[in-house]
Amino acid sequence: MTNPLNLVDIDAELQLATPQDIVKYALEQHDNIGISFSGAEDAVLVDMACRIRPGVQVFCLDTGRLHSETYQFIERVRKHYDIKLDILVPDADMVQKLVSEKGLFSFYEDNHKECCGIRKVGPLRKHLLTLDAWVTGQRKDQSPGTRTNIPVIQNDKMFARPNETLTKFNPLVNWTSQQVWDYIRAEGVPYNPLHDRGFVSIGCEPCTRPVGPGQHEREGRWWWEEATKKECGLHASNTRSSSGRL
Repeated sequence: MTNPLNLVDIDAELQLATPQDIVKYALEQHDNIGISFSGAEDAVLVDMACRIRPGVQVFCLDTGRLHSETYQFIERVRKHYDIKLDILVPDADMVQKLVSEKGLFSFYEDNHKECCGIRKVGPLRKHLLTLDAWVTGQRKDQSPGTRTNIPVIQNDKMFARPNETLTKFNPLVNWTSQQVWDYIRAEGVPYNPLHDRGFVSIGCEPCTRPVGPGQHEREGRWWWEEATKKECGLHASNTRSSSGRL
């Protein structure tokens, strides 16, 4: 287990490491660790992890509002790597209450936080309570407003069990989108076909659209809101000055 008191020093060392070495370190330090899977970056991490530890835990969120192409992509990854992929779903009663009171598209009128809280954050929190560590595909250049300072390793206080430590690894923080796609093409990693249609950052169908030339990838997410609000709550520590560090 990683000593949380040493995370700052460890992060400084891992900032200079390759994503493969970071994934290897994470798997060596934690048996009860899971990889969060949803997009191209996450598929790269699954590929790296399966080469090190076949059968590694992988989980993904099914919000009930994903593109059909995304569901097909999830299934292709499951079969390609022959993994048990845990599908996390939101609480049905909470979803029903939200849509009954506010309709199916309330996020266009207020903001996406409530819907994401029910469909994403809730199921994730429930699952992370069963883990000691998790791995995400965040990159620093994904969102200049919220992700430029994220560390490679951090103590995720947002989702940790009371009085316990949940270690979060972000092995791709220093990679660019180009490096991610170079790896995908070189290693034959499955990817969502929506990427071939101009979608870069892919979330739920009502909240995702293609981006045009010169647009940042996150401009296709929650496009009706300010750039500084383009987080769904899964990585809420990004908006805090501490970035989850101790």
